[in-house]
Amino acid sequence: MKYQKLAATIITASIFAMNLMPVACIAKSKTIENTDKKSKKTKLIKSQVSEYRFDYINSDWWKSFNDEYLNEYIIKAVENNYDLKIATLRVEQYRQMTKLQLASELPTVSGGFAPTGTKLPGVTNTSGTWAFPLLVSYEADIFLKNRDKTKSAKKDWEKSKIEERSSYITVVSAVGATYFNIVRADKLIELQKEIIASRKQIYELMSERNKAGLTSTADVVRANKAYVAATADLKDLEKSRATLLNSLAVLIGESPANAQQLKRKKYEDTYLVKIPESIPSEIIDQRPDYLAAEKSVEKAGIDVRIAKKEFLPKINLIGLLAFSSSSFGNVFNWSNSLGILSAGLMADLFAGGRKVANLRLKKNQYEQILHNYYNTNLKAIQEVNDSLVSLKQDDSKYKTNLKVYKLEQKDFDYSTVKYEEGLISYLDLLQRKENLLSLNKQVVSNKVDCNIDYIGLYKAVGAKL
Repeated sequence: MKYQKLAATIITASIFAMNLMPVACIAKSKTIENTDKKSKKTKLIKSQVSEYRFDYINSDWWKSFNDEYLNEYIIKAVENNYDLKIATLRVEQYRQMTKLQLASELPTVSGGFAPTGTKLPGVTNTSGTWAFPLLVSYEADIFLKNRDKTKSAKKDWEKSKIEERSSYITVVSAVGATYFNIVRADKLIELQKEIIASRKQIYELMSERNKAGLTSTADVVRANKAYVAATADLKDLEKSRATLLNSLAVLIGESPANAQQLKRKKYEDTYLVKIPESIPSEIIDQRPDYLAAEKSVEKAGIDVRIAKKEFLPKINLIGLLAFSSSSFGNVFNWSNSLGILSAGLMADLFAGGRKVANLRLKKNQYEQILHNYYNTNLKAIQEVNDSLVSLKQDDSKYKTNLKVYKLEQKDFDYSTVKYEEGLISYLDLLQRKENLLSLNKQVVSNKVDCNIDYIGLYKAVGAKL
């Protein structure tokens, strides 16, 4: 009878022990005392995080533009961009998932307190016991299946860190490209205003000549149409600049309401950085997408190995130690203790083909991921080559158009002399000035295209220029 009561108590206590978790309470005063220490530790962690973030983007490369405003926006983007904050949090998410999987490799220990009332059949009175069970369970990982699951989760964590780096490179590249597009828009708007002023003068002169019978009405209409079209082009440029400013504000984590206050260099103060003649093939191996694809292949290989090990049996170990007594004062006497140690070998005899299908699925996924890895490698080479070709071609185009512009400038200077000598009309001079302004717009666009292409090459090589 005594052992029946004890066994009933142990069983009840074991059930409760699986659900009871100890709760630790920290006094408010203790939390306040540690506030300064935690604050200092948080600042240190943030500092370390900032350091590796700037390593991601190769901040020294951005300084080659010698533009303090651009450098400031790059720093703000790294520190304040919300997409980057999400990418960093995602890394922490996968880190915790790895720790969660690691926990499955370790034993589970549960303890609790289970006061129990017992009434046995054929007995009128009831008795109470105090029980303190301690339950230990562990899946013996002799086939290293759980170890492989942890390795698989760790690959996801490592891949998330690579994708975080990719996010930083993408965002700062967008900041740089947007910034130079704004610089271009500023200069194009300035030139467009000069073109509008020139066309307005041409229209007014044509109108006066028409009144004097020297110019046809059709010519006046064409001049007016050109003037109106130039005004419409200015509106498009101003709209484009406003949109670019809003985009830059969001990229650096600021409100678009403050976009008009964003500073930038004048076009004349910018210059082209040195263009590389070639890119070493080893740089492609450092691209984030290439490294992430590599981690995916490694993880897929581990997942296939896990699927194979699902066919093996599980070995579970269970240990139970319990103290039980009707008297609370005598509960922890060894005479009132009960210990159980059990081992079980379990294997699925029939699973409806689930494990076979899972293995085939993992093999299929591995093949897909492997082909994606090969494809990523080819695309990486293509993107680097395309970026380098675009940069060289645009640079050549810029230099050619710059020569044409300088020749046009000389021609305009000669025309100015001819006008001063009375050899050509002011209308002819204005028309040649408009040609000069149009060529200047082309040169401006070409130069900015080179800077944007250079940023594209920076992105293509994973910031390893």
